[in-house]
Amino acid sequence: MSTSSTRADLAKDPRQVAGMFDGVAQRYDLTNTVISLGQDRIWRAATRAATGARRGQRVLDLAAGTGVSSEDYANRGIDVVPCDFSTGMLGVGKARRPDLPYVAGDAMALPFADDSFDVVTISFGLRNVADTALALREMRRVTRAGGRLVICEFSRPTFAPFRVAYETYLGKVLPQMASMVSSNTPAYGYLAESITAWPAQEELGAIMLEAGWSDVAYRNLSGGIVALHRARK
Repeated sequence: MSTSSTRADLAKDPRQVAGMFDGVAQRYDLTNTVISLGQDRIWRAATRAATGARRGQRVLDLAAGTGVSSEDYANRGIDVVPCDFSTGMLGVGKARRPDLPYVAGDAMALPFADDSFDVVTISFGLRNVADTALALREMRRVTRAGGRLVICEFSRPTFAPFRVAYETYLGKVLPQMASMVSSNTPAYGYLAESITAWPAQEELGAIMLEAGWSDVAYRNLSGGIVALHRARK
């Protein structure tokens, strides 16, 4: 995938983004830690805490990638289903944790029955879906009444000077750092572009409400680099 690819391109052929993630699967987790300056672990822990998931509940972990986030639930005795549309990512995860029930699936047409999960969560994957509203409706469909949705996604820093510095990091520093640990630098050019084009906190909240979710709220992490969005069915 070239750095000029956009969400409009994904709408025409979502297989492009799946192929992109297949290509970075082997070193994906390491690269994430490097380019986030180690913040990925903090964001993952905050997401898990926000779900409130406990033993006896079933969690759908969308855009699970290699399943690192899913392992956090499984290690606590929570029934978790890692789901991703990149079979390359799932293959890497399955080799590491064969006990997890990895499922290949498209967020816009989830391969699960209605009312299947107590919690649905997706981290850094919603902006890679061609139709955000459709994906949110699908997540609501598979969530049980009273169930929760937690979205962890890149967002808009709230402090203007910091936002300028962050945009510089995205455009210039991030691709260079990614090139040191990943052989697929264009994929991380796409990453920077997709973050810049993604809706701000309030905008995404409005889309969630329109998709039928209630009690929509968010809180910023790392000064708004990331936002945790929460909602209930």
